[in-house]
Amino acid sequence: MKSLQIHYFQHVTFEGPGCIEEWILQNGHSLSATKFYENSSLPDLNTIDWLIIMGGPMSVNDGAKYPWLKLEKDFIKKAINENKTVIGICLGAQLIADVLGEKVYPNEEKEIGWFPVQLSEQGKQSPVFHDFDESFNAFCWHGDTFRLPQNSKHLFFNACCQNQAFLYGEKVLGLQFHLEVTKRSLHDMIKHGKSELIKRKYIQTSDQIWDSILNIEKCNKMMYKILDRLAKK
Repeated sequence: MKSLQIHYFQHVTFEGPGCIEEWILQNGHSLSATKFYENSSLPDLNTIDWLIIMGGPMSVNDGAKYPWLKLEKDFIKKAINENKTVIGICLGAQLIADVLGEKVYPNEEKEIGWFPVQLSEQGKQSPVFHDFDESFNAFCWHGDTFRLPQNSKHLFFNACCQNQAFLYGEKVLGLQFHLEVTKRSLHDMIKHGKSELIKRKYIQTSDQIWDSILNIEKCNKMMYKILDRLAKK
């Protein structure tokens, strides 16, 4: 595996790359970041191989409140057009869908906690996901969803949210759920988002979330497998 220059976008202090950073360091890749809550300094696109876009509580439609969203979207679109590997998680997936011309809008229900996601028929045929379990518990924390970008492959779905993941071409991946979650990032997300943990059909309590932390190891292993396979593209 060649050494990669990997850059990530972070939108809030409590949603970093999680186990993705561990994979990057273990495999000898280089890591840099733009943290939009500190500044909006973007890298030279020619100097990076991968772009990873993390989550956050804002919407892709909040440009008036977060002026850097336009800069971010423009950069993501250029990265896709330049055939870079682009991975978006939660808000990151929604931003990819947005720059590919699809609508991002509130889902009927917020989804917060550990919920089963199911591999689609296209997912079963995907070289990245073909040997994944047909159903597994993933950590979710989102209120918005998106329409699938044209010519993308629909990978995962569940009862709460039909479009949980997609692959556009061979190198652009959107994941609505959080396979990168660690105990530390889980703690931080609950701490900063506790006001959202209200009684709803697809919102778990903090105790319910912590009761299922054994899922973290399995999710991280799946994240590593995804990254390993994309690194071979």
